[in-house]
Amino acid sequence: MKLYLYTMNLNLLLVTLILGILVHYGVQRVFIFYRKFDDYNHRSSHNTLATRTGGIGVFTVVLLISIFYYIKGVEVFDYSLLIPLGIMFIVGVYDDFYHADFKLKFFLQIIVAKILIDQGFVISNYFGLFGVYEVPRILAQLSTIFVFLVVINAINFIDGIDGLAISQVIKTLALFELFSISDSEISVLSLLIIGALLPLYYFNFKKKKKIFLGDGGSLLLGTIVMIYVLSILSGNYQFKPGLSVNKTLFSVLIILYPLIDLLRVFILRIKAGRSPFIADNNHIHHKFLIVFHGSHLKSLCSIMIVELIVVGLLAKSFIN
Repeated sequence: MKLYLYTMNLNLLLVTLILGILVHYGVQRVFIFYRKFDDYNHRSSHNTLATRTGGIGVFTVVLLISIFYYIKGVEVFDYSLLIPLGIMFIVGVYDDFYHADFKLKFFLQIIVAKILIDQGFVISNYFGLFGVYEVPRILAQLSTIFVFLVVINAINFIDGIDGLAISQVIKTLALFELFSISDSEISVLSLLIIGALLPLYYFNFKKKKKIFLGDGGSLLLGTIVMIYVLSILSGNYQFKPGLSVNKTLFSVLIILYPLIDLLRVFILRIKAGRSPFIADNNHIHHKFLIVFHGSHLKSLCSIMIVELIVVGLLAKSFIN
């Protein structure tokens, strides 16, 4: 049975990967035909033709495969999750084209957070972190909304160099599955997301005709990461035998870099008397770009290696 499930998952990953390549390429060709390119300015880390279609490609792949299985009457994951994912995706795509006001985006993010709460994704227990266990219903909902805003904007903030946001999301999903005792209800969703994201490494690092995630992609992926964080904090997620770590702490560790970067730029911008939501070149990845003379690949690899070392050392201190 386990061999059958492994083979089925591998086949699904391969199908998703191939479909991802075709969809990303096709969507970009449409945008190039209509001359919908990504503008670049003094803040941009690129100076070549690119489209912000990565998020469109990822969502299209997940939607197409979901529709296929839905028609067959097979529920590979909870399809109602496509509602909050779709809303944040549309908000991001709108922002890519029309630069939506951050207050409007915040309002819609709160709505999506409430939708997830009503679907059962809520932080109602901190599992003993700082001596806190179950919390009252209203506090649980408010804290879930706050964490949602933090996580989704943290993922959005790190989308500044090639491959970084993609790598952070793949790492988060991989660690979620790696430490889980068994396949979760969203394990297939992990395969779909990873399969749809992997082709973006090629399109991200191309010298010409690059594909970026865009806000449609970063907000979509931020919502996905939040779903996995909330899944960890639910009563259903169980660690592999021999592992004992606070679930809240584990949730922080698997998204450590985005959280640190978000906190850092917020502090710097507020100290400078500027809005924390006004973009600048003060992110950690910008500092790595300076060190490596503009090399996105070296910066990406260095960030991921340093983060994994730090996470490993911290995890070793807390895992029994």
